[in-house]
Amino acid sequence: MKHFISLKEFKDKDIYAIFNLTQKIKNNPSKFSKVLSGKHIGLLFEKPSLRTKVSFQVGINQLGGMALYLSGREVQLGERETVADIARTLSGYLDGMILRTFSHNTLLEFAKNSQIPVVNGLTDLLHPAQALSDLYTIYERKKNLKKLKVAFIGDGNNVCNSIMIGACILGMNLVVATPPGYEPNKNITKEVLGLAEKTKAVICFTNNPRQAAEDSDVLYTDVWVSMGKEKEQDARKKAFRRFQINSQILKLADKGCLVLHCLPAHRGEEITDEVIDGKNSIVFKQAENRLYVQKAILTWLFKGGKI
Repeated sequence: MKHFISLKEFKDKDIYAIFNLTQKIKNNPSKFSKVLSGKHIGLLFEKPSLRTKVSFQVGINQLGGMALYLSGREVQLGERETVADIARTLSGYLDGMILRTFSHNTLLEFAKNSQIPVVNGLTDLLHPAQALSDLYTIYERKKNLKKLKVAFIGDGNNVCNSIMIGACILGMNLVVATPPGYEPNKNITKEVLGLAEKTKAVICFTNNPRQAAEDSDVLYTDVWVSMGKEKEQDARKKAFRRFQINSQILKLADKGCLVLHCLPAHRGEEITDEVIDGKNSIVFKQAENRLYVQKAILTWLFKGGKI
């Protein structure tokens, strides 16, 4: 695999191989301390970042590589020069690139012209590194993913799109609850439903958050107003009022339900303090796992999963 762009490039065996590799890295990090020895990995981010930036930078360093951060304002993808020319130039300096962009097409154009591995660190369409970390976090706690009911409640955004793809590949039961008009990407939904027939996944959609939460083993939410959607803030807050993860919604779920949130959280909007800080929440373990899963992704890219 040359690039890490979308989970749809994976089969279930590939995802479980990365899960197993993640666990090995987590248990014995020193064994993997030279995976990126002598490698220089660039991080080119158009969007602000905390977890993605820090976890990738630390992960690269722990794998023996060197991380170089480039801001979107400095590089100005597609403005000072074409995306293709930037990709060709950086391919001569670096050994890998982690890209965080607004437009998914920018990422695709960069990867098309890159001679080095490109990792999707988030686009408006997809966030596969986040989704893979989330699925690993669920797997770490629950093991048999096919026996679980996962409810994604909130905005059908890039994280939701990637969770749908991953859940479908792994044959999971996923219910996506959004307000009308805020459903996941139509093309991805069509692809996922087509693939679900082969993987025996059950992917359902509803506008009723209580229906989605009922008997769920996992409740997942994200912000109602993602980066780039700030002008829609008032309309979104009004549309999403019933989609808050709170104690009433949590009571509808299974007693041992896990609560996930990819962060940053707007406390008091999509999730309440008592839930995100409560006994069912594994939100900060979920955030920590970004480090281990992304180290596994880089190991997979540069070593084919073999040490």
